[in-house]
Amino acid sequence: MKQLMLGNEAIARGAWEAGVTVSAAYPGTPSTEISEFISNYKEIDAEWSVNEKVAFEIAIGASIAGARALVAMKHVGLNVAMDPLMSISYPGVTGGLVAIVADDPGQHSSQNEQDTRWLAIAAKVPVLEPSDSAECKEFVKRAFELSETFDTPVIIRLTTRVAHSQSLVTLGDRNDIPLKPFDKQHGKYIVAPAYARRRRVVAEERLGKLKQFTETTDLNSVEMNDTSIGIIASGICYQYAKEVFPDASFVKLGMVYPLPQKKITEFVKACKKVYVIEEVESIFELQIKSWGLSVTGSDLFPRIGELSSRIIRQKITGTAPELLTLGSDVTIPIRPPVMCPGCHHRGPFYILRKLKLRVSGDIGCYTLAASPPLEAMHTSICMGASIGMAFGFEKARGKEFASQSVAVIGDSTFWHSGLTGLVDIVYNKGYTTVIILDNSITAMTGHQNNPSTGMRLNGSPAPALDIKKVVEAIGIRRVVEVDAYDLKELERVIKEEVSAPEPSVIITKQPCLLIKGIDRPGNAFSVDPQKCTGCRACRVIGCPAISFVNKKAVIESSLCVGCGICADICSFGAISENDEGMDA
Repeated sequence: MKQLMLGNEAIARGAWEAGVTVSAAYPGTPSTEISEFISNYKEIDAEWSVNEKVAFEIAIGASIAGARALVAMKHVGLNVAMDPLMSISYPGVTGGLVAIVADDPGQHSSQNEQDTRWLAIAAKVPVLEPSDSAECKEFVKRAFELSETFDTPVIIRLTTRVAHSQSLVTLGDRNDIPLKPFDKQHGKYIVAPAYARRRRVVAEERLGKLKQFTETTDLNSVEMNDTSIGIIASGICYQYAKEVFPDASFVKLGMVYPLPQKKITEFVKACKKVYVIEEVESIFELQIKSWGLSVTGSDLFPRIGELSSRIIRQKITGTAPELLTLGSDVTIPIRPPVMCPGCHHRGPFYILRKLKLRVSGDIGCYTLAASPPLEAMHTSICMGASIGMAFGFEKARGKEFASQSVAVIGDSTFWHSGLTGLVDIVYNKGYTTVIILDNSITAMTGHQNNPSTGMRLNGSPAPALDIKKVVEAIGIRRVVEVDAYDLKELERVIKEEVSAPEPSVIITKQPCLLIKGIDRPGNAFSVDPQKCTGCRACRVIGCPAISFVNKKAVIESSLCVGCGICADICSFGAISENDEGMDA
């Protein structure tokens, strides 16, 4: 039976068919849906972990215990998990251990374009890269076979277009793999130097065997057609190139590390000109050229952003089909991303802007506060960095600076990697004020549960960790909870806490209104045009329900959820709540 599947969905299906029993992940686009689909298979114990490092460690523990285990994350999540990855690469596995890492060329939802292949090379672990959904499913199964055959973790590298595109997948049955006996080989899983030195030798021997394997495996295929053009590619780049040059000769790489040197050498010598087509980094090209072979790639194709069939055609042939354009009489308004109507984050950032505080921000929906019209966030580097960075500002400029600045972090990101920064502030006697934006969900990646939501990945009940109690437990004496819609109280609390002679935490509370089952705060609001002066103060909050017609504010009732922030801002009493029962 065949079924149309997303690449991420096919990865989940492959995990089920491969006999996986343990899956752990932290949500991050473009990998999030993998675990959501896995959670539909009752044979797999799937969880949202608190972060990628913990997820990887859970998978490692399950593997050593004899189970087939899968861990999934986006490319920057692998940075968080590099410690366990680098450390387990020498000892190896018991049950198969596969990491799915989704790269994001073009930075659609990421802070960088890093290439997972580099990190895999550093870790000395093999990498597979599927080019469509069918291969996504099959490569997961092959990856577990490789893992157990060569006693190694295996990475499957996805990119956004493969993860989020659909193609037909042939469904198979589940292979129920019994638990393997725990390997009691003395010192195998101990990475203290005396043991790890011996395992380093094993890791190098394993890499040599993998280099031999990659020459003969059908994961790498050669298609000899017109030899005037040869193309070496993997993943989505293979699909793009095949679309443009269906009659060219190809080396299609499914196992992208280590590379098949002999196979590629023979191919290059058989073709008149060979193009290496890869997104972001020239990893294939650099290795192939180091073998003394003549190929071209980075001198033609951009290293920034995604490739496409059009770019490949234009760079190789010098021509490309005309892009379809709208007529000159059609105009499309600019639609930058904005916080949703009634967003929990709008009130806190409005007050932070009003108070002219310096804001050390983090990764989440609230990162939008850095953009107009709020422009109330001044730094955002990586998950959980806001708290440590704010403390760094204080150390550099003194405690007086702490009274002019705050760290802002979401509830899920706080659990992910913000907690340790707060511990550091307590331990090292800082003064920094931290605002935790608790909107009761991991919103940015599509509303996944986290340790304080009271539910697990599969929707089953779980203990809900109390942020306030945890913060108090690590030594913060000043902890205040405040309604994110109450602007007056927000302003009072923030002023008071940044002036305090000790560290403090403000927890703002209002659920994300896109959570299923959450009621809107109230009735829709409307504007009295007789009272509106057109001052545009209400536009500062960036609510998409507010627009201006004939220099007067207008609220679109179908968008307004009734949070009332705009009414609190209006100095002229022009905005008020509609009567009960009016359309909203």
